[in-house]
Amino acid sequence: MTSKIIKLIWLVFAAGMIGFVLFVWAVSVNFLGLFGELPDFKALENPRTEEASELFSADGVLLGSYFRENRSPVTFNELSPNLVNALIATEDVRFEKHSGIDLQSMGRVFFKSLILRQGAGGGSTLSQQTAKNLFKTRNLESQGALSRVPGLRMLIIKTKEWIVATKLERSYTKDEILTLYLNTSEFGSNAYGIKTAAKTFFNKNPNELELQEAAVLVGLFKAPTYYSPVFNPDNSLRRRNTVLAQMAKYGYISKEEMDSLMAMPIELDYRVENQNQGMATYFREVLKGDLLKWTKENLKPDGTSYDLFGDGLRIFTTIDSRLQRYAEEAMDEHMRELQKKFEREMGNRDPWIDENGRVIPNFLENQVKRTEAYRNLVRRYGANSDSIDIKLNEKKKMRIFSWTEGEVDTLMSTMDSLRHFKKHLQSGFMSMDPHTGHIKAWVGGINYKYFKFDHVRQAKRQPGSTFKPFVYAAAIENGYSPCYSVIDQPVEINIPGQPAWTPKNADGKFSYEKMTIRRAMAQSVNSVTAFMMKKLGPKVVVETAHRLGVTSDLEEVPALALGTSDVSVFEMVGAMGTFVNKGEHITPFYIDRIEDKFGNVLQQFTPKKRPAMSEEHAYLMLHMMKGGFEETGGTSQGVPWSLRDEGNELGGKTGTTQNASDGWYMGMTKDLVSGAWVGGDDRAIHFRSWVSGQGGQTARPIWVKYMTKVYADPTLGYTKGPFQRPERPLSIEIDCNQYEKSSSRFTDFDFDPRKNDF
Repeated sequence: MTSKIIKLIWLVFAAGMIGFVLFVWAVSVNFLGLFGELPDFKALENPRTEEASELFSADGVLLGSYFRENRSPVTFNELSPNLVNALIATEDVRFEKHSGIDLQSMGRVFFKSLILRQGAGGGSTLSQQTAKNLFKTRNLESQGALSRVPGLRMLIIKTKEWIVATKLERSYTKDEILTLYLNTSEFGSNAYGIKTAAKTFFNKNPNELELQEAAVLVGLFKAPTYYSPVFNPDNSLRRRNTVLAQMAKYGYISKEEMDSLMAMPIELDYRVENQNQGMATYFREVLKGDLLKWTKENLKPDGTSYDLFGDGLRIFTTIDSRLQRYAEEAMDEHMRELQKKFEREMGNRDPWIDENGRVIPNFLENQVKRTEAYRNLVRRYGANSDSIDIKLNEKKKMRIFSWTEGEVDTLMSTMDSLRHFKKHLQSGFMSMDPHTGHIKAWVGGINYKYFKFDHVRQAKRQPGSTFKPFVYAAAIENGYSPCYSVIDQPVEINIPGQPAWTPKNADGKFSYEKMTIRRAMAQSVNSVTAFMMKKLGPKVVVETAHRLGVTSDLEEVPALALGTSDVSVFEMVGAMGTFVNKGEHITPFYIDRIEDKFGNVLQQFTPKKRPAMSEEHAYLMLHMMKGGFEETGGTSQGVPWSLRDEGNELGGKTGTTQNASDGWYMGMTKDLVSGAWVGGDDRAIHFRSWVSGQGGQTARPIWVKYMTKVYADPTLGYTKGPFQRPERPLSIEIDCNQYEKSSSRFTDFDFDPRKNDF
């Protein structure tokens, strides 16, 4: 009888083993499609995980990332030993001894859970957990028909993880598996992978983590939200101490170390990465549009499109992180003070005013109709519903931007917040190396989180007098010397079918004095510019501006001489760079190369160059641009001597539109050409005083602060010095004393600007 029982037990055991083997085989091949697919060998060799595409500056600084899951992989050598030890002690102390499945651990779990009815953990090895992370074994997509049978689902899932874990152990080293696990795990707070987690919670790289910090991150594996040091700090502290106790238990640290570390509080440097924070936020958003276009136009070897948010691309830009930082600081410092000045001048009055200085009625009511909030209310209540007005004026909790207090939590209605934000002046700034076309700094506004609109390339506004150099460039190309003299007097231009155009000077007066066109441009005298426009004709000026690099449509009218057609900071900087680059125009660009996640170069970008004007004419325009600093009454005379000493040559031009809606400044050195614009989001928003709103007051200080910071940093290599002269002698005299003696065309006395028309 006993022998029969023993035989029966062995028979049941053998049948069970055979059945289990057959079950494992059936799961491994997905027999009849009942169990769901397992990853094939190719997937195991090259596991697919979402990796953030990273954006780097020219000097190697990470500017930001594009992602759905914010994950950047690391290698084993980039991991802190503290992190590795904490992970093994807590999650899989026999990691080095098993081959993917820890039978001893499984036996412990079986005995304690099913027989003693005690909690004993899941018994999953790090290899199994890596399999779960990599191949989403618990997702619906990975399950077959039998997964719906009660009791079978988890057995099938565990079996899959066992199979994949053993395959991983054959394909990877222990160090590689551990690294894969850390790279694929979720830590909460939008942090995927250990590199992002270390940066998010402690602002460190994984190899810089101290022991107690590593313990906090390892503790998150059990439940990222429940043990979050940000949202549940008490739970996190207890879990951290459990990890430290495990490390002491298995000899990774001493009891004394454990006791000392357990007494320490958790000290975070918490920063959740998103597109609203970090450096070059406006630039990153503009670049994203270009990169999405690139991913559609360029295919992988397998014929599929690149995924900017998951393929781990590495984009290397021309931005210099130091110049970018100085540009952001310069704008922040100046705009903070300018906003105070703006608010003092406006007092309690609204800043949206018409040509007569009167507040524009229903301005906000018209503006709100452009917002998404208004469109949502229309969809909800209908276009003519009274509920729209009620909801627009209903107060609710919101966070707003303030120069004086930073971010402020308050109660405001939609109309209140619109009024608040519309009262802020905006700005755009760009700096470029004119010899390479490399954009070095790009600041599209005062605060990307609250003001998304980019004022470097996306926005276009009237350039005012910063357009005048193109008029004088046309004059130089048509044989006029910088010493050519014109009388400051009214100029009347008649256009068929339209009223005559007679521009006034900024101060409303005419001196009736003779002055060179260099001095006229330096002092931004409108009458002389109009005189030259009359002699040259708008068509010639438009052609010149486009050839030099202005890409926007320009209206062929005499008033164009004073900058009436909208342009962007982006194209203005590119066009002005032509003067410094010896007459060769380089289209400003900002992507150096794009690599895949393995470092293979997918595309190397090269600048687009073309000859735009002769080297001599370009140098003569530099001489004209220097006039703002050198001529009496020049609009750059207010620039500090600290920028102009040591033989430094600078070129610059201010610009201010009618009613001071737009303030501009274009500044150039031998190495950098930069442009700044300042104004309201709407042209009706501006200083009441033209003097307060002129470019010399609103835009030029940004350039001054920026260049001061640049010259103060010797690591950048930007030195003071003169613009490079052409090797050949100039064919036109620029010494006006000599020119006056030798030229009979010093003043065109026969030309009456009040009578000659087109």
